[in-house]
Amino acid sequence: NHTSDQHPWFQESRQDKTNRRADCYVWGDDDQRWSEARVIFVDTEPSNWTYDPQRGQYFWHRFFHHQPDLNFRNPDVADAILDVVRCWLDVGLDGFRLDAVPYLFERDGTNCENLPETHDYLRRVRKMVDDEFPGTVLLAEANQWPEDVVDYFGADGDECHMCFHFPLMPRMYMAVRREQRQPITEILAQTPAIPDGCQWGIFLRNHDELTLEMVTDEERDYMYTEYARDPRMKMNVGIRRRLAPLLDNSRPLTELFHSLLLSLPGSPVMYYGDEIGMGDNIFLGDRDGVRTPMQWSGDRNAGFSRADFAQLYLPLIMDPVYGYSAVNVEAQQRHPNSLLHWVRNIIHIRKQHRVFGYGTFRALEGTNGKVFAFLRENREQVILVVANLSATAQPVQLDLSEFAGRVPVELLGGTHFPPVGDLLYLLTLGPHGFYWFQLVEAPPS
Repeated sequence: NHTSDQHPWFQESRQDKTNRRADCYVWGDDDQRWSEARVIFVDTEPSNWTYDPQRGQYFWHRFFHHQPDLNFRNPDVADAILDVVRCWLDVGLDGFRLDAVPYLFERDGTNCENLPETHDYLRRVRKMVDDEFPGTVLLAEANQWPEDVVDYFGADGDECHMCFHFPLMPRMYMAVRREQRQPITEILAQTPAIPDGCQWGIFLRNHDELTLEMVTDEERDYMYTEYARDPRMKMNVGIRRRLAPLLDNSRPLTELFHSLLLSLPGSPVMYYGDEIGMGDNIFLGDRDGVRTPMQWSGDRNAGFSRADFAQLYLPLIMDPVYGYSAVNVEAQQRHPNSLLHWVRNIIHIRKQHRVFGYGTFRALEGTNGKVFAFLRENREQVILVVANLSATAQPVQLDLSEFAGRVPVELLGGTHFPPVGDLLYLLTLGPHGFYWFQLVEAPPS
């Protein structure tokens, strides 16, 4: 929904009110219009308007003041963005993440979010993509509640193929710290059905902060206390940390989180470096602390670039724990028990069972609130996932009587567990342990 303030369009637009780009951005004579719209970056931006002395007007921005919003009511802008999409798809991209998609349009008397005009434009984008570039994926980044985000699929699945499920992510971290499944089960219960051919995008971390917009004030304070003890870790109502530091570099926790990412309903989206346990640098400004160069090897610039070190846009991670000499792809490829090999293996297992991608989801109650258990089902398979959210060993009894006679086969090792009967099924799990079971029909005796 925006460009940089250094973009040639904006540089021309700000010159005067009559040039050819004058109406490519949203300008106003004062900063009072659309006061109902919330300020998203409350830590750094006092208003959604910033005065430009060169043009003598205010320009509108939903994010940073160096990111002026485009005027999508201008037909030239709307057409130009379609041409930008065409340009990159001609290059060979498989799809787009549609950044800040709820904020494309503004209208008086509204909060300027999720407006009908936005959905009209998205249908136009989708039609162009389907007609000219079939097979392309559109993924909406809409940091909203699921009941609002579901509209971005379109009533008939004619807008975005996928939408990120933002409220799920912080609740996974909350559930583990509280050692209770409730935060996860509650948000999944609130998640509405979606059109056929569409899917949620779920994730553990991304290039922005771990957003805490979709939690209560009490939950936000709890998350700050547990995961952001240093004030520099906080930003824009969120926590700017990578996965490994958030989890105290715990291998069992990292495996548990990936097991949930790859088994919960939705298509998993992974952030670069998490597969090797990369760290962050909270001393870098803005969001740069989680955007440092990928650590490919222990060689110069971590194998990321042959340029001089001083020419890199961001410095490499060089601390003793997460530095590129200790954490890199090359080293983990040589280590059979590395996190990288483990992640590759569990992804391979997921791909062997299409039920993870297309199956229904059903949470199980169980007798222990510290254990999160659920079923993924389709016509061919039933998968049982059991995850211990506690740092101590836990037992759980599950009512699996509807599958009496079936044998749970653990997917990571192929181990056959005792058959399911009519009584509650007892399992014990180690600290932050998990199981993926396929419930298979018992062979004839």
